[in-house]
Amino acid sequence: MGWEDSHMHQFRIANRCYADTQILEDTDALDTSRTRVSDLVELHGTKLRMEYEYDFGDSWLHTVDLEKVVESEPGSKYPRCLDGACACPPEDVGGVYGFADFVEAITDPGHSEYADYLDWHGPFDPAEFDAAKATRRMRKGVPAS
Repeated sequence: MGWEDSHMHQFRIANRCYADTQILEDTDALDTSRTRVSDLVELHGTKLRMEYEYDFGDSWLHTVDLEKVVESEPGSKYPRCLDGACACPPEDVGGVYGFADFVEAITDPGHSEYADYLDWHGPFDPAEFDAAKATRRMRKGVPAS
């Protein structure tokens, strides 16, 4: 997504919760730091569907569907993003409705909140997406294998 991993988050798969158990201590969640997507595919099959929630206050809810499994390509590094669409919403923008208000204001220099949002976030193009940048963000913090 491009978020900074500064908020609590969790995945739900077949009524099981996966989360950072150091942050969510009083939970029966499985530890995301010990869980690989390949393990989940092995456990749930190629029809794997994950519900992902980021920032419990703003409640960004996503459904992630596994589209297909392919053999790894020799010499390629993983994870990698092949394609995508639209820019990641900024942190702490206020969830779906706050993001809609933000986009309306940041894309209209005549909007009364344009200058404030520009000062807070900087320029923002809601249609921008760069697969190479997304790949770099995904790999940040991933141990070399």
